[in-house]
Amino acid sequence: MKRSRRLITLSHSYVVGLNRRLANEMARVGAGTWDVTTVSPRFFHGDLSPLALRLEPDEPVRTEAVRAFFSRSLHAFLYGPEVRAHLAGGADLVHVWEEPYVLAGLETALLTPRRVPLVFCTAQNLTKRYPPPFAQAERYVVQRAAGWVAWGETVRDNLLARPGYPERPSRAIPMGVDVELFRPDRAAGESLRQELGWREPGPPVVGYLGRFVPEKGVPLLMAALDALRTPWRALVAGGGPLEGMLRSWAARHGDRVRILTGVPHAGVPRVLNAMDLLCAPSQTTPRWREQFGRMLAEGFACGVPVLGSDSGEVPRTMGGAGLVLPEASVSAWTQGVASLLESPERRSALAEQGRERAVRHFAWPVVARAHLDFFTEVLDGPR
Repeated sequence: MKRSRRLITLSHSYVVGLNRRLANEMARVGAGTWDVTTVSPRFFHGDLSPLALRLEPDEPVRTEAVRAFFSRSLHAFLYGPEVRAHLAGGADLVHVWEEPYVLAGLETALLTPRRVPLVFCTAQNLTKRYPPPFAQAERYVVQRAAGWVAWGETVRDNLLARPGYPERPSRAIPMGVDVELFRPDRAAGESLRQELGWREPGPPVVGYLGRFVPEKGVPLLMAALDALRTPWRALVAGGGPLEGMLRSWAARHGDRVRILTGVPHAGVPRVLNAMDLLCAPSQTTPRWREQFGRMLAEGFACGVPVLGSDSGEVPRTMGGAGLVLPEASVSAWTQGVASLLESPERRSALAEQGRERAVRHFAWPVVARAHLDFFTEVLDGPR
């Protein structure tokens, strides 16, 4: 009987249970063929609060907890020395969910035995020059790697122009979404509208979900809605430094606008189902462009028509299942939103197309299988 291949996957993100979904799904779809172990920090300083590792009893993946040092910096943090023993423990392939230019990525490349193929994943969709020692770290990790996974087609396109990357096998794989948690449920959405004080039928609800920051297009969306002549309501969910500006804007529109902050991830499907359409007007800056747009896939999964800008990966994520608009054009956004507000039939058609795209391309089993298929190609290909 052929033995299962042993996969070790490391990430500081695994300290959060939601981020272990990829590893857990690889363990499920690869059962009998792959034996999956995750390596996660016991504790990590998150962006908003400290994070401690908590395991769920039904996780199929085995998780090994290690220390993490300097975890206030994603660039400089390191796994504890006990990670060496895990990497030397007979893996067939090591997968590291860390950028190749960060010190944890370099550490993993140095400690993985030379006979073991290493695959890293990356979301670098802009050409950047890194200062020492990060430039040297990237160079070494790319040379050491047997392959790499790009979180999106624009990421892969960008990196194929950088030295070393074209010589290694690569695969563009999107982020995943739970299509069982994120599903059409208009009753749940209507109950949220009632809680928000929208107890009477009214115009369609234009939605936004994400950070309240300029690069996510919040000012553009406000301007586009201000210019609309078609009746509308707006539900804005998320948080960030533009919250004060948003609340001042909302106050000028009275009962038409609701702002929700502090929504837990488990509550996001209900918020999406309270929307009649979802806007993602991301704006490219010199240092940032949209990498994937998780809210797009989640909106698709909930059967919500989606409008997205042409920034970065958004058009690839949309894949024809939503409406792509010029990122900097207020008039185009005003017209695009109006066209959907005025056509229930078009909203219904886009909702159906989006749900189908989510199930076919972004469901976690699909994303996990794509990873395992790529790992198999790396192992079975020429070294």
